[in-house]
Amino acid sequence: MKTAYFRFYAELNDLVPFESRRGTIVYPFYGSPAVKDAIEALGVPHVEVDLLLVNGRSVDFACRLRSGDRVAVYPVFETFDITPLVRLREQPLRLIAFIADDHLGKLTRLLRLLGFDTIESHGSTNKEIVTTAASERRILLSRHRALLKCKAVTHGYLVRSNDPLEQAREVVRRFDLWAQVQPFRRCMACNGLVNAVGKEVVLGQIPPRVAAWRKEYFTCSDCGKIYWRGTHYPRLEEKLVRILDTETPTT
Repeated sequence: MKTAYFRFYAELNDLVPFESRRGTIVYPFYGSPAVKDAIEALGVPHVEVDLLLVNGRSVDFACRLRSGDRVAVYPVFETFDITPLVRLREQPLRLIAFIADDHLGKLTRLLRLLGFDTIESHGSTNKEIVTTAASERRILLSRHRALLKCKAVTHGYLVRSNDPLEQAREVVRRFDLWAQVQPFRRCMACNGLVNAVGKEVVLGQIPPRVAAWRKEYFTCSDCGKIYWRGTHYPRLEEKLVRILDTETPTT
């Protein structure tokens, strides 16, 4: 049996066993597995990784482990240029779009509230989810490590928290999205774009008590849902503040 030594950095420590965090992990192996296989065997999906150093040398996922290798594993640098090192994906996604698995429905709606193009998997198979993520260049958000370990997934994130507001904060922080937030730009129900519409256009579709005092209206270009700043609006604004607050925890 051979032995290699792994060290994970920054938030990648969230994904390895507690007793191994922020320290060297001794990894026993047979043969000459690819570094990617070893990393995922240790619990870290490859989509979470953007830089590998083996014995101080930048390598790609296909690099074969040898006995005595020391492997340093770093997270995705969406905001930091690491060229001319071997970057493990072609480039960061600057046109941000997401696909979330079925267990992240509330996160999906919060990301739409923030203005981000976010679709749900709606009971699709893992293969279908991965295919959609790849073909539409969407970042795959999931709570399932196995899904994010699929080789075809190039950009993804393993959501850590169970709380939807904290999940949204994770995504904003992970992909440095503060400057791209456009609140109320998308329909929370279907993901379509929301645009202002004249009151006269929707007058027959809104409750008379609302029409009596509200002048501004918005409609989804896809599903036709009508929005206005009603009693729920302050609650949504509060959620936005909590998500985008870089200091105060959501819970």
